[in-house]
Order: sequence, then C-alpha cells, then structure tokens
Amino acid sequence: MANTGWDEFEIGAMLRSFDGSVNDIAGTKQEDRAYSANNSFTASVADWRIKKPIYNKDYCIDCQFCWVYCPDISIISRDKKMLGIDMEHCKGCGVCVEVCPTNPKSLLMFPEQADEETEIAQWPSKDEEK
Repeated sequence: MANTGWDEFEIGAMLRSFDGSVNDIAGTKQEDRAYSANNSFTASVADWRIKKPIYNKDYCIDCQFCWVYCPDISIISRDKKMLGIDMEHCKGCGVCVEVCPTNPKSLLMFPEQADEETEIAQWPSKDEEK
C-alpha cells in the first residue's frame, strides 16, 4: 500500500497509522514510532496550510487537549507538558485552537506568513479574545 494514491483505495479501506504491534504509543516519542507509509507523519503536509496555529506558552495549562485531539500528531508533548507544534506535519486544521480551554487561548490561528514573535507580542489579554 506504500505507493497507493489517495484515490486508489477501496471505499471503507482502513489505513493503519503504525506498522506492527502498538503497545505503548502514548509513551513512545514521535521520532521512535513505527509510522506506516500511509501516515502523513512520513511526509510533510505543511504546504497545505494557509493558516497556522501559533502557541503562546504563557497561557498554556498543559491540559493536553490539543495533543489528544490533533488529527495528525502535530502537537509536541513530553511528560504531559506542551512543547510546541511540529510545523512540518501540521495541516492547519485548527482543531487544537478549538479545543484549547484557556482564556485567552494558548493557541490561535494566524495566516501562514505571520511572524510568531510579532503575533505573540500582540496576544489578546484576559478581557479580549481574537
């Protein structure tokens, strides 16, 4: 299946994220996981993005909602601490922003060309929300 195009799969086909058995996937670092050839972790999808999430660690409460709900394992987390976003694999879907419970959110969507430092300097305060 490694060379199968997206439009060549049979309807209802199941694509496995990992090759072989998966015992402790949550405890295994991303770079040590046996990703299948059909998982987008093995290929960059960053050029799909028109918007990107920017992470402001000052507002993060390490709830891990973004990590749990990210459909493409793009949230980098170690020992239940949010470290950042793997922009090489983030598609810009915005799910992480939607599930972020902080006020203001610790993740917000910005145009792909936005400068991270500039946007963090203008982050909404507790009273306003972007």
